[in-house]
Amino acid sequence: MLGSVSLNPENPPRTEPSALDSGESSFHLPLEGQAGKVFGALLGGALGDALGYAVEFSPAAEISAAFGPDGLRDFAALPAPVPFSDDTQMTLYTLDGLLEALEWANQGVGADETACIWLAYLRWLKTQGVALDPAAPSPPLRWIDTQAVLHHRRAPGNACLSGLSGPDMGTTFRPVNPDSKGCGTVMRSAPFGLLPYVEPEMVYRLSQDAAALTHGHPSALHSAAVFSVLIHDLLAPEASLQDAAESAVRRAGESGVPELAARLADAVALAGSGPVSPAELTAALGAGWVAEEALAIGVYAALATSGAGTPQEHFRAAVALAVNHDGDSDSTGSITGNIVGTLHGAAALPTDWLEALEGREVIEELARQFLKATTG
Repeated sequence: MLGSVSLNPENPPRTEPSALDSGESSFHLPLEGQAGKVFGALLGGALGDALGYAVEFSPAAEISAAFGPDGLRDFAALPAPVPFSDDTQMTLYTLDGLLEALEWANQGVGADETACIWLAYLRWLKTQGVALDPAAPSPPLRWIDTQAVLHHRRAPGNACLSGLSGPDMGTTFRPVNPDSKGCGTVMRSAPFGLLPYVEPEMVYRLSQDAAALTHGHPSALHSAAVFSVLIHDLLAPEASLQDAAESAVRRAGESGVPELAARLADAVALAGSGPVSPAELTAALGAGWVAEEALAIGVYAALATSGAGTPQEHFRAAVALAVNHDGDSDSTGSITGNIVGTLHGAAALPTDWLEALEGREVIEELARQFLKATTG
């Protein structure tokens, strides 16, 4: 339970509108400290997702033909507002599920975190135009569900849809889609790593249990969990990306999933060569459609560009490297944006990209709600 995180008993479960409903948005982001890292992780993931979503399903050759030999590298090449995909939608619903559990805990009421996340995902499923199974619970609406920008259907993964379409909640002991190892578990799992005052083992368990709501393959479960703990490691004030990546490799080796351990080790090794071509990237790490490949590309892109200069230069270079290839560009961009955004905080996020991002105000508001529930 998350009772140990409950620092603000004045924060009950909320479904009421916030200041955002009046159209207000300060756009004054906290740049440092834990708040800066939370905003950096969530908005950074959305920015990477949005850049990659523009070229998802496009081969590298087509990307180069459309945007030049270096590929798509900037929001300036895209019409505004630039939309994000189901990756950011599900990340925000993961955050909202955790937020509901935290709000109950702050009232002294225990709540099953995974059940709260399942109910959040069922609410997301309805935004995709999918009717819930008649035997499934019908959770009441919360603030996030009133945000029309999250109701677009943007290529959601088949396992995410089918895993939530039945009457029962998937678990690690009774998984749905037992053979599915798609990256849909990883791309939505950064919020677990943003929980403060929680041991890495609990972050790992929460993420793994939530992954089992839609996917059952061990790589899908453990890739998500390793990613969440990587984000948690980067939440520390003086975090080292290299140390966090090496810790992720060790955890992957302990997971009992050989393909996950191998891909992450390959990612760290490849990063020593710096940025490589799209063909070299996918030959070494895969295309990112499955969980361990998407995580490996995200870790590689963040590490390989870490000498790019300022935090913003690092962010731009990392995300561009992560999306210009033949594979699942929005997911690899999202994961990379989560990583670099958490590492540097909101100071890494390009202002012109933020201004062009669709739905930025919704992400900011949810980040504020999460920070209020966790730190007061």
